[in-house]
Amino acid sequence: MKKENRKKLRNQVFYQIFVRNYKAGTFQAVEQDLDRIRRLGADWIYLLPIHPTGEKNRKGTLGSPYAIRDYRAVDPSLGTLEDFVSLCDAAHQMGLKVMMDVVYNHTSPDSVLAKTHPEWFYHRADGSMGNRVGEWWDVVDLDYSHEELWEYQIDTLKFWANYADGFRCDVAEMLPGEFWCRAAEEVSRVNPDCVWLAESGELEFVSALRHMGIPALSDGELYQSFDICYDYDVYPWQKAVQLGRGTLKEYVREVMRQEAIYPDDAVRLRFLENHDRPRAASLIPDHTARLSWMAWSFFAKGAVLVYMGQESGERQHPGLFDLCPVFPGREGDDSAFLAKLSELKQDPLFADCDMMVKASGKTESLLIAELTGRIGSETEGRKAVGIFPLDGISQAAETDLPDGIYTDALSGREIEVFEGVLLCEGMPLILFAQSRLAA
Repeated sequence: MKKENRKKLRNQVFYQIFVRNYKAGTFQAVEQDLDRIRRLGADWIYLLPIHPTGEKNRKGTLGSPYAIRDYRAVDPSLGTLEDFVSLCDAAHQMGLKVMMDVVYNHTSPDSVLAKTHPEWFYHRADGSMGNRVGEWWDVVDLDYSHEELWEYQIDTLKFWANYADGFRCDVAEMLPGEFWCRAAEEVSRVNPDCVWLAESGELEFVSALRHMGIPALSDGELYQSFDICYDYDVYPWQKAVQLGRGTLKEYVREVMRQEAIYPDDAVRLRFLENHDRPRAASLIPDHTARLSWMAWSFFAKGAVLVYMGQESGERQHPGLFDLCPVFPGREGDDSAFLAKLSELKQDPLFADCDMMVKASGKTESLLIAELTGRIGSETEGRKAVGIFPLDGISQAAETDLPDGIYTDALSGREIEVFEGVLLCEGMPLILFAQSRLAA
């Protein structure tokens, strides 16, 4: 995306779909559900890999969608190329954008490229193709020392850029940074507004790769070509709080560190769950507490990801290797709450602001965040305060908001601040600085 517009991606909501396991498991099934997804407030549908899956060394009954056999085809079980194009066209007509998952570090062992260009792959000492991460035994790694491979992959991206609006790039840190820079530049000639999302690894993964002698890019390096990076650098602390084995203070410290170590226009992808991580409803079984975590993921500076079924409180995680259909959109779910959060997320303050976060409350389970408009920006002088009781318990909260009566943007209820204290009754609150003075 054009660098000067990148901050606006902090207003965006991504709805992640594993097409094979989404209702009937076809492009048509997704297309038929676009209206519901749009009403959730999503700006994007992000599709896990849609290409044919390899058969050699296949994991499970269907194989991983990340063990791709042909980058330039679609999995026939999902539909035809025409069906995919129809899905993209229908999404665009509804104001939705489409993001494709790109898996350029490796292919299945029986891929088109493995058969036609074996020289483009990593080879073990015995000359056989292999991979550099042991548990990924269903794939073989590509070797980007070959210029011809760069051309093939970039040409493939340019083809899909005729239909999709962005690319989510799997284990992006394992490819050369120069490749991503060139890819972004050339794809921009097809789609100047293409958005690039890097699945950047957790800190331990990057360190482990480097220890094995495998070059790995940091998030700071990835921002040279990518618009958005995953929030994996703080996810271990987030999960630790949710499991009760870490403190909110530790998590807050890591979130605040992000404010200083990344470029000023960096966009983090906030999430509670995705296809690689546990379901939020399993990690946070208390529904009231989960609403606060959900509200925080939207309030935090950055784009936000919602995984299919999150709105329905799904607890079963659809595995990558077998059929496990998800049918989101049940009555009585959190769709209306998500739609309200998505509506608030469009406020320009969420795109251009400074963020301060702290742990508060008797048990330090109360997350309080402030977004403040920057001097000289269109949001100068504006402020939003988010109060998130992550344990779902009613308690008093301290704030530096002036005393007065405020309207909670989530519920419409009036909230009184008196002597810097307000009552948070177990549910998340989002207050904007405008208020009526207390009587």
